[in-house]
Amino acid sequence: MLDHLHEATAYIQSQSNSFLPQAGIILGTGLGALAKEVEVEYEINYADIPHFPLSTVESHAGRLLLGRLGGKKVAVLQGRFHYYEGYTMQQVVMPVRVLKLLGISQLLVSNAAGGLNPDFNLADLMLIDDHINLQPTNPLIGANLDELGPRFPDMFAPYDADLLARAEAAAQELGQTASTRRGVYVSVPGPMLETPAEYRYLRTIGADAVGMSTVPEVIAARHLGLPVLAVSVITDLCAPGHLKPVVLADIFAAAGQAEPRLTALIRAVVAGL
Repeated sequence: MLDHLHEATAYIQSQSNSFLPQAGIILGTGLGALAKEVEVEYEINYADIPHFPLSTVESHAGRLLLGRLGGKKVAVLQGRFHYYEGYTMQQVVMPVRVLKLLGISQLLVSNAAGGLNPDFNLADLMLIDDHINLQPTNPLIGANLDELGPRFPDMFAPYDADLLARAEAAAQELGQTASTRRGVYVSVPGPMLETPAEYRYLRTIGADAVGMSTVPEVIAARHLGLPVLAVSVITDLCAPGHLKPVVLADIFAAAGQAEPRLTALIRAVVAGL
């Protein structure tokens, strides 16, 4: 596994003049437009990176972008990987580990999620301040990679308090306070969406939003000692009284509605790093 990580890292460095990013950014379902704001210096297809998985989900472009956002050097994963695609958890988080080896010191993650909190509205942004992991396994199962992190990483504060404060301050400055929330994200395996009874259960155990990603990447990032900011875009409403059959086009539409605010928020946070 370590050999694969180092080979992938070496290839990226060879194609980018050893570009040294400060922050890594992962773009979720329907949220690829932020990539247009990056002053791209190098673009590498996932298919060309040794041992890298390939994106199979619609709207995940499958490219690594290296460039500048908000005046800072960034590495942007335009497309992520999910356990439901058939990848192992180690494959799902490989890009996070490679970004760390490339030099990032912060990780920013976005995702599309269903809103469980009845106070949430469509296209709200939710700053994740904690999570519940209902994935069937996690990327730290097996022999520990001591070069990357400790056997038992602490998860008392998986989402960085300073980055959360920066994001809330940026939302206020951008006039986004009314549509920016904080809450708990629950990660489930997918790929099917939940039943009404499952939505009620997830709300009962303390979740404000539900999705199929993010938590494995955050676990890997904390194992690496990386501070994390994660933002969910609420693309469908799952609270009682709001439930209806989900149409993928509607999820993309809600993500598109939120994208300008998400882009502005992430750019402001990165600029202040």
